[in-house]
Amino acid sequence: MSTSKHSLSSLSHRIRRELVGIFGDEGLLTDPGDCWPYGYDNSRRHALPQAVIFATTHEQVKDLLALCNRENLLLIPRGMGTGTTGATVPDRGGIILSLERMDRIVKIDPANRLVRVEPGVTNGNLGTALAEHGFFWPPDPTSAAVCSIGGNLAYNSAGPRAVKYGTPRENTLGLRGVTGAGEEIRTGVATSKGVVGYDLTRLIIGSEGTLAVITEAVLKLTPLPEAKATLQATYHDVHAAAHAVSAIMAQPVTPCALEFMDGAALGMVRSYSDLELPESVGALLMIEVDGPLHCLEQSIAAVELAASVEGLIEISSASQAEEVERLWRTRKALSPALRNVAPKKINEDVVVPVSRIPALIDGLEKLSQRTGIRIVNFGHAGNGNIHVNLLVDPDQPGAMERASECLEAMFDLVLELDGTLSGEHGVGLEKRDFVDREIDPTTLRLMIDIKHRFDPKNILNPGKGLPGAPPTAP
Repeated sequence: MSTSKHSLSSLSHRIRRELVGIFGDEGLLTDPGDCWPYGYDNSRRHALPQAVIFATTHEQVKDLLALCNRENLLLIPRGMGTGTTGATVPDRGGIILSLERMDRIVKIDPANRLVRVEPGVTNGNLGTALAEHGFFWPPDPTSAAVCSIGGNLAYNSAGPRAVKYGTPRENTLGLRGVTGAGEEIRTGVATSKGVVGYDLTRLIIGSEGTLAVITEAVLKLTPLPEAKATLQATYHDVHAAAHAVSAIMAQPVTPCALEFMDGAALGMVRSYSDLELPESVGALLMIEVDGPLHCLEQSIAAVELAASVEGLIEISSASQAEEVERLWRTRKALSPALRNVAPKKINEDVVVPVSRIPALIDGLEKLSQRTGIRIVNFGHAGNGNIHVNLLVDPDQPGAMERASECLEAMFDLVLELDGTLSGEHGVGLEKRDFVDREIDPTTLRLMIDIKHRFDPKNILNPGKGLPGAPPTAP
């Protein structure tokens, strides 16, 4: 199929003039060297955009969508580029719409526990601003210091705290934006309850910029907990740790973080850091418990009791900053270790029901033995969101073929366990061709129809998220 569109070079005088009229000279990049960095995301994919636009207002976004519809120009919304699935890579050409300059915190409203923000506000800056009022916005992906709220919403990125506080879908009240057809929309409410009409807010969150460009969000705030404690539990093997996760999540006290590392992950950390764990440790859980100070000890005791399954080696606890930092040092050392050992690893973020984690770990061990692909597992075990890392050397003959076989078998295993192929990284380009394994044909057709209603010319981030979507207009 043809996916070509008008290039800026072929329409340079007219379209440049219109774009400069909307955004000014300082809001438009067309030189390939200047545009080059905006063709990446954290998936290592790259494609050169025809231009990069920096919006600063909702009205500018609306005018740009009108222009793109009239001229059949592809438009790819982009936050800070920290996504891992290629969802912001302009693989079909087109214009990158960077929202990084729409970075205002419009209003913090503690009385109603909400905040209005533009999409370019970083998660880290929002957290700092809210803390002064005694609140926080729960989603905290790994890149929280630099990633944008718009990106968090586009991917429904959550992080460790989702086990207790939920994902962006549970923590967003309403949105303002512009559809792919160039129409302004407002979704949701500014109240904690509201059932009028369909829930378009939750539909747009996680849609990876394929339905609408978010220009403002109303976020639900949560009071900062009065106290917090960190536990580190070590186990002889991964199966004991997996059973401990199930036991912890089956009792009344919900931890605010429940992180998991298997033996392979610990082995890698030992090679690249001063890890204070004996060789007998085959798996580790990092657990955080928060809440009112007067009942924190009872909460810790309940979690410790649940974590004390057969195979437990030791549980350590900490509440002081230095002690907490010491306990988290193991987990924080993992990502650098992975980058050193396997810079081209395949990282998947599958999810299974918590009670099926032991079966997932068993299946992954068998897959590793069968394919010869080393697998390292860690992640947010409290909601079954396991980051499965396939360590691959692409220069080794046959390695990529075996990795592909392992990946497909892993996805089959996850679906057999009633899981899903992505918990928070999204689909983008990386998982698009696997989506029809999880979603039945009728449901998938309805989703494609929804895309067409929002974006009839398929100009807004086309080809991302769903297989079999309609071709871009000629």
